[in-house]
Amino acid sequence: MTYQECLDYLYQQLPMFQRIGNAAFKKSLDNIIALCDALGQPQHKFKTVHVAGTNGKGSSSHMLAAVLQSAGYKTGLYTSPHLKSFTERVRVNGAELPQDYLISFVEQHKDLFEQVKPSFFEMTVALAFQYFADEQVDVAVIEVGLGGRLDSTNIITPELSLITNIGFDHQALLGDTLAEIAGEKAGIIKPHIPAVVSTKQSEIAHVFEQKAAAEQAPLYFATDSIRVQVLEQHLEGQVYDVYLDGNRWLQSLQSDLAGVYQKFNLPGVLKSLLLLREQGFTISDDAIRQGIGRTKTITGLKGRWQVLGNQPLIICDTGHNVDGVKQILAQLAALAPKQVHFVFGAVNDKDVTTTLQLLPKAYNYYFCQAQIPRALPVLELQEKAKMVGLRGEAYATVSEAIAAAKGNAEPDEVIFIGGSTFVVAEIDEL
Repeated sequence: MTYQECLDYLYQQLPMFQRIGNAAFKKSLDNIIALCDALGQPQHKFKTVHVAGTNGKGSSSHMLAAVLQSAGYKTGLYTSPHLKSFTERVRVNGAELPQDYLISFVEQHKDLFEQVKPSFFEMTVALAFQYFADEQVDVAVIEVGLGGRLDSTNIITPELSLITNIGFDHQALLGDTLAEIAGEKAGIIKPHIPAVVSTKQSEIAHVFEQKAAAEQAPLYFATDSIRVQVLEQHLEGQVYDVYLDGNRWLQSLQSDLAGVYQKFNLPGVLKSLLLLREQGFTISDDAIRQGIGRTKTITGLKGRWQVLGNQPLIICDTGHNVDGVKQILAQLAALAPKQVHFVFGAVNDKDVTTTLQLLPKAYNYYFCQAQIPRALPVLELQEKAKMVGLRGEAYATVSEAIAAAKGNAEPDEVIFIGGSTFVVAEIDEL
Protein backbone atom coordinates (compact mmCIF):
# COMPACT_ATOMS: atom_id res chain seq x y z
CA MET A 1 0.00 0.00 0.00
CA THR A 2 1.37 3.43 -0.90
CA TYR A 3 0.70 6.45 1.32
CA GLN A 4 -1.88 7.77 -1.16
CA GLU A 5 -3.61 4.37 -1.38
CA CYS A 6 -3.70 4.28 2.40
CA LEU A 7 -5.35 7.73 2.56
CA ASP A 8 -7.81 6.78 -0.18
CA TYR A 9 -8.79 3.68 1.79
CA LEU A 10 -9.35 5.72 4.96
CA TYR A 11 -11.33 8.46 3.22
CA GLN A 12 -13.52 5.93 1.39
CA GLN A 13 -14.06 3.42 4.20
CA LEU A 14 -14.45 5.64 7.26
CA PRO A 15 -17.06 8.41 7.68
CA MET A 16 -15.10 11.66 7.91
CA PHE A 17 -16.51 14.74 9.65
CA GLN A 18 -14.07 16.97 7.79
CA ARG A 19 -15.64 15.91 4.50
CA ILE A 20 -19.29 15.05 5.19
CA GLY A 21 -20.09 16.80 8.48
CA ASN A 22 -22.51 15.77 11.22
CA ALA A 23 -23.30 12.33 9.81
CA ALA A 24 -19.74 11.24 10.69
CA PHE A 25 -20.05 12.19 14.39
CA LYS A 26 -20.70 9.17 16.61
CA LYS A 27 -22.58 10.03 19.83
CA SER A 28 -20.90 7.26 21.76
CA LEU A 29 -17.46 6.23 23.00
CA ASP A 30 -18.09 2.54 22.23
CA ASN A 31 -15.98 2.42 19.04
CA ILE A 32 -12.89 4.13 20.44
CA ILE A 33 -13.08 1.93 23.55
CA ALA A 34 -13.27 -1.18 21.34
CA LEU A 35 -10.32 -0.02 19.22
CA CYS A 36 -8.13 0.82 22.21
CA ASP A 37 -9.07 -2.42 24.00
CA ALA A 38 -7.90 -4.33 20.92
CA LEU A 39 -4.65 -2.31 20.88
CA GLY A 40 -3.93 -2.97 24.57
CA GLN A 41 -5.00 0.40 26.04
CA PRO A 42 -2.19 2.55 24.58
CA GLN A 43 -3.80 5.75 25.94
CA HIS A 44 -2.73 4.80 29.49
CA LYS A 45 0.97 4.30 28.66
CA PHE A 46 1.97 8.00 28.79
CA LYS A 47 0.89 11.16 30.59
CA THR A 48 -1.58 13.49 28.92
CA VAL A 49 -3.01 17.00 29.03
CA HIS A 50 -6.54 17.30 27.58
CA VAL A 51 -7.68 20.52 25.84
CA ALA A 52 -11.29 21.43 24.85
CA GLY A 53 -13.08 24.66 23.92
CA THR A 54 -14.86 26.43 21.05
CA ASN A 55 -12.05 28.78 20.02
CA GLY A 56 -8.42 28.67 21.05
CA LYS A 57 -8.02 24.98 21.80
CA GLY A 58 -5.68 24.45 18.84
CA SER A 59 -3.43 27.41 19.65
CA SER A 60 -3.47 26.51 23.36
CA SER A 61 -2.53 22.89 22.59
CA HIS A 62 0.38 24.00 20.42
CA MET A 63 1.62 26.48 23.05
CA LEU A 64 1.50 23.83 25.80
CA ALA A 65 3.34 21.31 23.61
CA ALA A 66 5.99 23.89 22.67
CA VAL A 67 6.69 24.73 26.33
CA LEU A 68 6.77 21.09 27.45
CA GLN A 69 9.18 20.29 24.63
CA SER A 70 11.31 23.33 25.55
CA ALA A 71 11.38 22.00 29.13
CA GLY A 72 13.04 18.81 27.86
CA TYR A 73 10.06 16.46 27.73
CA LYS A 74 9.49 14.15 24.78
CA THR A 75 6.12 15.61 23.80
CA GLY A 76 3.28 14.23 21.70
CA LEU A 77 0.71 16.56 20.14
CA TYR A 78 -2.61 15.42 18.69
CA THR A 79 -4.75 18.03 16.86
CA SER A 80 -7.43 18.12 14.16
CA PRO A 81 -8.33 18.73 11.41
CA HIS A 82 -5.21 18.86 9.29
CA LEU A 83 -4.63 21.64 6.77
CA LYS A 84 -2.29 20.14 4.18
CA SER A 85 -1.29 16.62 5.18
CA PHE A 86 -2.94 13.97 7.35
CA THR A 87 0.37 13.50 9.19
CA GLU A 88 0.08 17.01 10.73
CA ARG A 89 -2.47 15.59 13.18
CA VAL A 90 0.06 13.51 15.12
CA ARG A 91 3.44 14.93 16.12
CA VAL A 92 6.27 14.02 18.47
CA ASN A 93 8.60 16.88 19.37
CA GLY A 94 7.19 18.79 16.42
CA ALA A 95 7.92 16.07 13.83
CA GLU A 96 4.88 14.80 11.92
CA LEU A 97 3.77 11.18 11.98
CA PRO A 98 5.90 9.19 9.49
CA GLN A 99 3.89 8.08 6.45
CA ASP A 100 5.28 4.55 6.80
CA TYR A 101 3.85 4.30 10.32
CA LEU A 102 0.37 5.19 9.07
CA ILE A 103 0.57 2.62 6.27
CA SER A 104 1.71 -0.21 8.57
CA PHE A 105 -0.92 0.71 11.21
CA VAL A 106 -3.74 0.60 8.64
CA GLU A 107 -2.48 -2.62 7.00
CA GLN A 108 -2.09 -4.31 10.38
CA HIS A 109 -5.52 -3.32 11.69
CA LYS A 110 -7.74 -3.40 8.60
CA ASP A 111 -9.66 -6.39 9.95
CA LEU A 112 -10.23 -4.56 13.22
CA PHE A 113 -11.60 -1.52 11.39
CA GLU A 114 -13.94 -3.67 9.34
CA GLN A 115 -15.20 -5.30 12.52
CA VAL A 116 -15.61 -2.11 14.65
CA LYS A 117 -16.53 0.23 11.74
CA PRO A 118 -15.05 3.34 13.34
CA SER A 119 -15.30 6.85 11.98
CA PHE A 120 -12.21 8.43 10.44
CA PHE A 121 -11.72 10.45 13.64
CA GLU A 122 -12.02 7.41 15.91
CA MET A 123 -9.40 5.56 13.85
CA THR A 124 -7.09 8.61 13.95
CA VAL A 125 -7.35 8.96 17.74
CA ALA A 126 -6.50 5.27 18.22
CA LEU A 127 -3.57 5.68 15.82
CA ALA A 128 -2.27 8.70 17.77
CA PHE A 129 -2.49 6.88 21.10
CA GLN A 130 -0.65 3.86 19.67
CA TYR A 131 2.06 6.03 18.11
CA PHE A 132 2.65 8.00 21.31
CA ALA A 133 2.88 4.74 23.26
CA ASP A 134 5.32 3.24 20.72
CA GLU A 135 7.41 6.43 20.80
CA GLN A 136 7.38 6.36 24.63
CA VAL A 137 6.55 10.05 24.92
CA ASP A 138 6.79 11.62 28.37
CA VAL A 139 3.58 13.56 27.88
CA ALA A 140 1.08 14.19 25.07
CA VAL A 141 -1.17 17.20 24.59
CA ILE A 142 -4.49 15.90 23.26
CA GLU A 143 -6.88 18.34 21.58
CA VAL A 144 -10.58 17.46 21.61
CA GLY A 145 -12.07 17.13 18.13
CA LEU A 146 -15.63 18.25 18.78
CA GLY A 147 -17.41 18.92 22.08
CA GLY A 148 -15.79 16.94 24.85
CA ARG A 149 -18.13 14.58 26.69
CA LEU A 150 -18.59 12.21 23.74
CA ASP A 151 -15.40 13.07 21.84
CA SER A 152 -13.22 10.07 21.04
CA THR A 153 -10.29 11.60 22.93
CA ASN A 154 -12.30 11.48 26.16
CA ILE A 155 -11.07 8.05 27.25
CA ILE A 156 -7.79 9.38 28.67
CA THR A 157 -7.07 10.10 32.32
CA PRO A 158 -5.06 13.31 32.01
CA GLU A 159 -2.81 15.10 34.46
CA LEU A 160 -4.89 18.18 33.77
CA SER A 161 -7.87 19.34 31.71
CA LEU A 162 -7.91 22.77 30.02
CA ILE A 163 -11.08 24.36 28.61
CA THR A 164 -10.67 27.48 26.47
CA ASN A 165 -13.27 30.06 25.36
CA ILE A 166 -16.86 28.84 24.88
CA GLY A 167 -18.89 30.20 21.98
CA PHE A 168 -21.47 29.09 19.43
CA ASP A 169 -20.33 26.37 17.03
CA HIS A 170 -21.72 22.95 16.02
CA GLN A 171 -25.04 23.75 17.71
CA ALA A 172 -26.74 20.87 15.93
CA LEU A 173 -24.52 18.48 17.88
CA LEU A 174 -23.68 20.35 21.07
CA GLY A 175 -26.78 22.42 21.93
CA ASP A 176 -28.32 25.81 21.19
CA THR A 177 -27.31 27.68 24.34
CA LEU A 178 -23.87 28.58 25.71
CA ALA A 179 -24.68 26.62 28.86
CA GLU A 180 -25.49 23.46 26.86
CA ILE A 181 -22.30 23.82 24.82
CA ALA A 182 -20.28 24.45 28.00
CA GLY A 183 -21.83 21.31 29.49
CA GLU A 184 -20.49 19.24 26.59
CA LYS A 185 -17.01 20.80 26.93
CA ALA A 186 -17.10 20.27 30.73
CA GLY A 187 -17.45 16.56 29.98
CA ILE A 188 -13.64 16.31 29.92
CA ILE A 189 -13.45 17.15 33.65
CA LYS A 190 -12.42 13.92 35.41
CA PRO A 191 -12.68 12.80 39.06
CA HIS A 192 -10.02 14.48 41.21
CA ILE A 193 -8.10 15.80 38.15
CA PRO A 194 -7.39 19.57 38.13
CA ALA A 195 -9.36 21.52 35.53
CA VAL A 196 -8.47 24.96 34.19
CA VAL A 197 -10.91 27.27 32.40
CA SER A 198 -9.05 29.93 30.40
CA THR A 199 -11.55 32.77 30.74
CA LYS A 200 -14.24 33.26 33.36
CA GLN A 201 -17.44 33.82 31.35
CA SER A 202 -19.95 34.87 34.03
CA GLU A 203 -23.01 33.41 32.30
CA ILE A 204 -21.58 29.87 32.18
CA ALA A 205 -19.09 29.68 35.07
CA HIS A 206 -21.67 27.73 37.10
CA VAL A 207 -21.65 24.92 34.51
CA PHE A 208 -17.97 24.22 35.19
CA GLU A 209 -18.37 24.71 38.96
CA GLN A 210 -21.19 22.16 39.11
CA LYS A 211 -19.33 19.58 37.01
CA ALA A 212 -16.10 20.04 38.98
CA ALA A 213 -17.97 19.70 42.27
CA ALA A 214 -19.66 16.50 41.06
CA GLU A 215 -16.27 15.05 40.08
CA GLN A 216 -14.50 16.44 43.18
CA ALA A 217 -12.03 18.02 40.74
CA PRO A 218 -10.06 21.15 41.68
CA LEU A 219 -11.25 23.97 39.38
CA TYR A 220 -9.28 27.09 38.40
CA PHE A 221 -10.49 30.03 36.32
CA ALA A 222 -7.17 31.23 34.92
CA THR A 223 -8.19 34.89 34.75
CA ASP A 224 -8.83 34.90 38.54
CA SER A 225 -5.07 34.79 39.12
CA ILE A 226 -3.39 35.62 35.79
CA ARG A 227 -3.67 38.92 33.94
CA VAL A 228 -2.14 39.45 30.53
CA GLN A 229 -1.28 42.97 29.33
CA VAL A 230 -0.51 43.42 25.63
CA LEU A 231 2.56 45.66 25.22
CA GLU A 232 3.15 45.34 21.47
CA GLN A 233 1.35 43.79 18.52
CA HIS A 234 2.85 43.27 15.11
CA LEU A 235 2.09 41.08 12.12
CA GLU A 236 4.37 38.22 13.17
CA GLY A 237 3.75 38.15 16.93
CA GLN A 238 3.22 40.15 20.10
CA VAL A 239 4.71 41.01 23.49
CA TYR A 240 2.98 40.73 26.87
CA ASP A 241 3.53 41.52 30.52
CA VAL A 242 2.02 38.74 32.62
CA TYR A 243 0.84 39.34 36.19
CA LEU A 244 0.32 36.50 38.68
CA ASP A 245 -1.80 37.33 41.75
CA GLY A 246 -1.24 41.03 41.08
CA ASN A 247 2.56 40.83 40.80
CA ARG A 248 4.43 41.05 37.50
CA TRP A 249 5.68 37.55 36.72
CA LEU A 250 6.80 37.40 33.08
CA GLN A 251 8.02 40.75 31.80
CA SER A 252 8.04 41.34 28.03
CA LEU A 253 6.96 37.77 27.19
CA GLN A 254 7.39 37.31 23.42
CA SER A 255 4.91 35.24 21.41
CA ASP A 256 5.15 34.30 17.73
CA LEU A 257 1.35 33.96 17.52
CA ALA A 258 -0.06 37.26 16.26
CA GLY A 259 -3.84 36.95 16.62
CA VAL A 260 -5.43 39.41 19.09
CA TYR A 261 -7.44 36.44 20.41
CA GLN A 262 -4.26 34.84 21.81
CA LYS A 263 -4.54 37.10 24.87
CA PHE A 264 -7.62 35.03 25.83
CA ASN A 265 -5.72 31.74 25.42
CA LEU A 266 -2.53 32.67 27.25
CA PRO A 267 -3.91 32.77 30.85
CA GLY A 268 -5.23 29.21 30.52
CA VAL A 269 -1.96 27.94 29.07
CA LEU A 270 0.13 29.61 31.79
CA LYS A 271 -2.15 28.46 34.63
CA SER A 272 -1.97 24.90 33.27
CA LEU A 273 1.84 25.05 33.20
CA LEU A 274 1.94 26.31 36.80
CA LEU A 275 -0.29 23.42 37.91
CA LEU A 276 1.87 20.90 36.03
CA ARG A 277 4.87 22.43 37.79
CA GLU A 278 3.12 21.82 41.14
CA GLN A 279 2.55 18.20 40.09
CA GLY A 280 6.29 17.65 39.63
CA PHE A 281 6.94 18.68 36.04
CA THR A 282 10.17 20.69 35.74
CA ILE A 283 9.09 23.73 33.74
CA SER A 284 11.31 26.79 34.18
CA ASP A 285 10.31 30.34 33.30
CA ASP A 286 12.96 30.12 30.57
CA ALA A 287 11.20 27.08 29.07
CA ILE A 288 7.94 29.06 29.11
CA ARG A 289 9.63 31.95 27.30
CA GLN A 290 11.17 29.62 24.72
CA GLY A 291 7.93 27.72 24.07
CA ILE A 292 5.61 30.74 23.87
CA GLY A 293 8.17 32.69 21.83
CA ARG A 294 8.65 29.94 19.24
CA THR A 295 5.37 28.00 19.19
CA LYS A 296 5.01 28.04 15.39
CA THR A 297 8.64 27.03 14.84
CA ILE A 298 8.56 24.23 17.42
CA THR A 299 5.15 22.71 16.60
CA GLY A 300 4.49 23.71 12.99
CA LEU A 301 1.27 25.59 13.78
CA LYS A 302 -0.27 27.10 10.64
CA GLY A 303 -3.31 29.14 9.69
CA ARG A 304 -3.60 31.37 12.76
CA TRP A 305 -3.36 35.00 11.52
CA GLN A 306 -0.63 33.82 9.18
CA VAL A 307 1.05 36.32 6.86
CA LEU A 308 1.48 34.82 3.38
CA GLY A 309 2.71 37.84 1.43
CA ASN A 310 3.31 41.58 1.33
CA GLN A 311 2.38 44.36 -1.11
CA PRO A 312 -0.46 43.55 -0.98
CA LEU A 313 -0.47 42.15 2.55
CA ILE A 314 -2.00 38.63 2.37
CA ILE A 315 -3.26 37.05 5.61
CA CYS A 316 -5.20 33.87 6.36
CA ASP A 317 -6.94 32.65 9.51
CA THR A 318 -8.95 29.50 10.23
CA GLY A 319 -11.41 31.32 12.57
CA HIS A 320 -14.87 30.37 11.31
CA ASN A 321 -17.54 30.78 13.99
CA VAL A 322 -19.13 34.03 15.21
CA ASP A 323 -16.59 34.70 17.98
CA GLY A 324 -13.66 33.83 15.74
CA VAL A 325 -14.87 36.08 12.92
CA LYS A 326 -15.47 39.01 15.31
CA GLN A 327 -11.84 38.77 16.48
CA ILE A 328 -10.58 38.63 12.89
CA LEU A 329 -12.61 41.70 11.90
CA ALA A 330 -11.27 43.64 14.89
CA GLN A 331 -7.74 42.75 13.88
CA LEU A 332 -8.34 43.71 10.24
CA ALA A 333 -9.78 47.05 11.40
CA ALA A 334 -6.65 47.65 13.52
CA LEU A 335 -4.56 47.50 10.32
CA ALA A 336 -6.56 50.51 9.02
CA PRO A 337 -6.36 49.18 5.46
CA LYS A 338 -7.37 51.26 2.45
CA GLN A 339 -9.40 48.25 1.25
CA VAL A 340 -9.84 44.60 2.20
CA HIS A 341 -10.28 41.93 -0.47
CA PHE A 342 -11.96 39.06 1.40
CA VAL A 343 -11.75 35.53 -0.04
CA PHE A 344 -14.62 33.73 1.73
CA GLY A 345 -16.04 30.21 1.73
CA ALA A 346 -18.22 28.28 4.17
CA VAL A 347 -19.53 24.80 5.01
CA ASN A 348 -23.12 23.72 4.46
CA ASP A 349 -23.94 22.48 7.98
CA LYS A 350 -23.62 25.81 9.81
CA ASP A 351 -25.66 29.01 9.94
CA VAL A 352 -23.54 31.17 7.63
CA THR A 353 -26.04 34.07 7.59
CA THR A 354 -25.15 35.12 11.16
CA THR A 355 -21.49 35.31 10.13
CA LEU A 356 -22.26 37.15 6.89
CA GLN A 357 -24.22 39.79 8.83
CA LEU A 358 -21.02 40.65 10.74
CA LEU A 359 -18.95 41.31 7.61
CA PRO A 360 -18.35 44.92 6.48
CA LYS A 361 -20.27 45.94 3.36
CA ALA A 362 -17.31 48.07 2.22
CA TYR A 363 -15.03 45.04 1.66
CA ASN A 364 -14.62 43.45 -1.79
CA TYR A 365 -15.71 39.79 -1.62
CA TYR A 366 -14.52 36.77 -3.58
CA PHE A 367 -16.84 33.89 -2.77
CA CYS A 368 -15.48 30.38 -3.26
CA GLN A 369 -16.08 26.70 -2.57
CA ALA A 370 -13.59 24.31 -0.98
CA GLN A 371 -13.23 20.94 -2.68
CA ILE A 372 -15.05 18.87 -0.04
CA PRO A 373 -18.65 17.53 0.01
CA ARG A 374 -19.39 19.69 3.09
CA ALA A 375 -18.68 22.96 1.28
CA LEU A 376 -21.58 25.35 0.82
CA PRO A 377 -22.16 25.70 -2.96
CA VAL A 378 -20.64 29.00 -3.99
CA LEU A 379 -23.70 30.33 -5.83
CA GLU A 380 -25.81 29.66 -2.73
CA LEU A 381 -23.21 31.45 -0.61
CA GLN A 382 -23.17 34.41 -3.00
CA GLU A 383 -26.98 34.61 -2.83
CA LYS A 384 -27.03 34.52 0.99
CA ALA A 385 -24.36 37.24 1.03
CA LYS A 386 -26.36 39.40 -1.41
CA MET A 387 -29.38 39.18 0.91
CA VAL A 388 -27.40 40.90 3.70
CA GLY A 389 -25.91 43.51 1.37
CA LEU A 390 -22.52 41.96 0.54
CA ARG A 391 -21.42 42.10 -3.09
CA GLY A 392 -18.84 39.91 -4.75
CA GLU A 393 -18.08 37.51 -7.56
CA ALA A 394 -18.36 33.72 -7.22
CA TYR A 395 -15.42 31.40 -8.01
CA ALA A 396 -15.52 27.63 -8.35
CA THR A 397 -12.30 27.11 -6.39
CA VAL A 398 -10.29 28.77 -3.64
CA SER A 399 -7.31 29.18 -6.00
CA GLU A 400 -9.39 31.08 -8.58
CA ALA A 401 -10.79 33.39 -5.89
CA ILE A 402 -7.30 34.14 -4.54
CA ALA A 403 -5.97 34.78 -8.06
CA ALA A 404 -8.82 37.25 -8.71
CA ALA A 405 -8.17 39.04 -5.39
CA LYS A 406 -4.46 39.32 -6.23
CA GLY A 407 -5.36 40.72 -9.63
CA ASN A 408 -7.53 43.44 -8.10
CA ALA A 409 -5.65 44.42 -4.93
CA GLU A 410 -3.37 47.44 -4.90
CA PRO A 411 0.03 47.09 -3.15
CA ASP A 412 -1.21 49.07 -0.09
CA GLU A 413 -4.40 47.02 0.33
CA VAL A 414 -5.09 43.75 2.21
CA ILE A 415 -6.18 40.32 0.99
CA PHE A 416 -7.75 38.15 3.70
CA ILE A 417 -8.52 34.45 3.15
CA GLY A 418 -10.85 32.60 5.51
CA GLY A 419 -14.42 31.78 6.53
CA SER A 420 -13.66 28.08 6.90
CA THR A 421 -10.72 25.91 7.90
CA PHE A 422 -11.16 24.15 4.56
CA VAL A 423 -10.71 27.35 2.56
CA VAL A 424 -7.41 27.99 4.35
CA ALA A 425 -6.38 24.36 3.72
CA GLU A 426 -6.55 24.93 -0.04
CA ILE A 427 -4.17 27.93 -0.13
CA ASP A 428 -1.24 26.91 -2.33
CA GLU A 429 1.33 29.03 -0.41
CA LEU A 430 0.45 27.64 3.03
